[in-house]
Amino acid sequence: MNSPADVQPPSAIALLPLALFLALFLGTGIYFQNEGVEYAFYQLPSPVAILPAIVLGILLSRQAFEERIATFVAGVGNSNIITMCMIYLLAGAFSTVAEATGGVDAMVALGLNVIPASFLLPGLFLIAGVISTAMGTSMGTLAALAPVVLGIGEATDLSLPLLAGVLVSGAMFGDNLSIISDTTIAATRTQGCTMRDKFRANLKVSIPAAILTVVWLMSYDTSNVPLQIPDANFWLCLPYFAIIVLAVMGLNVFAVLGLGIVLAAAFGMVAVDYQLVKFSQDIYDGFTSMQEIFLLSLLIGGLSGLIRQQGGLAFLARFVESIASRVSKHKQRSSALGIAGLTSLTNLCVANNTVSILLAGEVSKRLAVNGNIAARQSASLLDIFACTVQGVLPYGAQALLMGASFGISPLSVSLNTGYCFILGGVALVLIIWRKPLENREPEVQQAAL
Repeated sequence: MNSPADVQPPSAIALLPLALFLALFLGTGIYFQNEGVEYAFYQLPSPVAILPAIVLGILLSRQAFEERIATFVAGVGNSNIITMCMIYLLAGAFSTVAEATGGVDAMVALGLNVIPASFLLPGLFLIAGVISTAMGTSMGTLAALAPVVLGIGEATDLSLPLLAGVLVSGAMFGDNLSIISDTTIAATRTQGCTMRDKFRANLKVSIPAAILTVVWLMSYDTSNVPLQIPDANFWLCLPYFAIIVLAVMGLNVFAVLGLGIVLAAAFGMVAVDYQLVKFSQDIYDGFTSMQEIFLLSLLIGGLSGLIRQQGGLAFLARFVESIASRVSKHKQRSSALGIAGLTSLTNLCVANNTVSILLAGEVSKRLAVNGNIAARQSASLLDIFACTVQGVLPYGAQALLMGASFGISPLSVSLNTGYCFILGGVALVLIIWRKPLENREPEVQQAAL
């Protein structure tokens, strides 16, 4: 972290590396999209796309060359960045081990067992939400549920785009709330709050949005839809529920994930003859599944250090705050709108909710401090608007996956993700009509900068 004497005055030029990264990421995505390549916006790995930006950031610095490198390395080694990366590894290990032992199949079967046919669409939304909350990944949830729901769609006259949109809605609902989601990890670490506090702040927005979504989905008549429930051992659901309960109780996240990994393996060894060697391999596979976001977090930390030292983050915070203040003269409300707008715009550019949080995180922290907004509130806003935009993007991974799985247009999927539209609307209404949560310890939050 740079000392105040090392930091340059606010400068727009210092943001050029960030603009270069976004241009490369967005430009290649548009190019491959025009070429008809699947997952066009995911062809250029983000850790590679950011390398030219880092080089430019080093070249723009006025420090001695050794000091430029030291500034970059200090950003990479920031305690929040390192902690975030360690949590990524543990979350990946838990998700992989629990899935390998049959936990995902058990969660799907449990959900289908408890919902009646007349409640099918709201039930699928809630099942996807619970599984995504437990797994911490919207993509893993969609991959697990897509074959089951596609079978339902092919056996009935239910709209495939509607079914796909319901699944994406539920997956984003859970991804937004999950304490082991990479979006939650990024949001809480960049804002400096606990996962439990962010979870509680999120509930105040997510639950009203979920209720409105359920009411909307209940308007569809599905009473005659046949359900085929897969066989599964329901005991394998317990590790998922355990980590949710332990996290909400406030147990340290490292302890929560560590216990979750052990519980998932133990239940697997009893229920499905899960072998110790396979356990060790799955832990490593879980680590490698987080490789891209792990590397990107480190590199963004270093780039942020360079941009911060050159006054870029101070300029961006001031600019966003000035735009938001024109919308609302209330300082807290304008800061909250600034966080929402910055996160949404970033997600539109990179089509990845976790990356958008990492990019917008530090400026959002400054906006929260300036507006005296509680860290849990700013973390909640970051995650909510990143997930909202991600869920409605036709070129986002979720819409692309469901489009490919169901053989339909990704745009038709996006147009049916009702929960994401409702969530964004509810969040904006609460920002405009209710006072954001105040930070009662401003000096602690300021010190975190």
